[in-house]
Amino acid sequence: MYARALRERHVPREDAEPTPCLVRFGLLRPDPEDPARLRPAPPAVALPRLREALQERITREMRRQTRLAEQFAPLMTIARDGRTPVTDPSVTVLNGIPRIQQAVAEALDSSSRESLAIQPGGVRLAEGLEQSRPIAQRLLSRGGRMRTLYQHTSRHSLPVLAHYERLRGDREVRTLDEVTERLFIFDRRVAFIPANKDRSKALELRNPVLIDYLVSIFERLWRLGTPMFPQTAQLPSDNGITTRQHAIASLLVEGLTDTEVAERLGMNVRTARVHIAKLAAALGSNSRAQLGYLIGRSGVLNRDNGA
Repeated sequence: MYARALRERHVPREDAEPTPCLVRFGLLRPDPEDPARLRPAPPAVALPRLREALQERITREMRRQTRLAEQFAPLMTIARDGRTPVTDPSVTVLNGIPRIQQAVAEALDSSSRESLAIQPGGVRLAEGLEQSRPIAQRLLSRGGRMRTLYQHTSRHSLPVLAHYERLRGDREVRTLDEVTERLFIFDRRVAFIPANKDRSKALELRNPVLIDYLVSIFERLWRLGTPMFPQTAQLPSDNGITTRQHAIASLLVEGLTDTEVAERLGMNVRTARVHIAKLAAALGSNSRAQLGYLIGRSGVLNRDNGA
């Protein structure tokens, strides 16, 4: 039905009634010239919009999983203190950043096939790369593969780029506007996720069902990512509005402050304000209140400027 609509430029509304998902997903829309017809959204517009919706759902589920981990962490502490015996050896609570770093390093060093990682944050990520490089190189030298997801802010970090340039082997990096909380998966047999907000606690997971679920989350986000290394793809723009400014616009209409926007996108507040100022200039806004109105009126959030 969608292919027919693309060929014929419109279809009768009654013909599309057996396929309501086309309207629900925005592939067919009411024809402003004839209420009895539906017009197709261009595939180049529809695909990014559907991918963004998928990314948002995945991100929400991962945040929900992190909240669950935070809520269960004190219960696991009670169990460890002896009130209730721990019966699931596939889940281990790691306390303290040094202990977490040691466990992650040992798991990486003992892996031989694959490392999957999601690393939120910006240039601060460069601090721990120097220590991890020898271990990462050993995995690559054993014929293993490394895939890492960062936020777009890392695309401008010279230390991050230098880290991957110095490694030799099958390593690949992609980026997104927003990613889930930190995640490491090694050989699809052990995974690590934060167990509280400041990442001073973590869960070491060896349950195959949980790991398969986390791998599926990673793979979906990976398909949505923009290549950063070894091949670099340019971030797209919509009529002068960059992908990063589009992400900022989405957060601004949610009512987030400059600080909250910066935290969500892995950048410092000053950088976030520079991007907000550029967005305001692109839309012709003179105030924060006017900016929100112009974002809504411009259709930026629909990525539908060429329809």
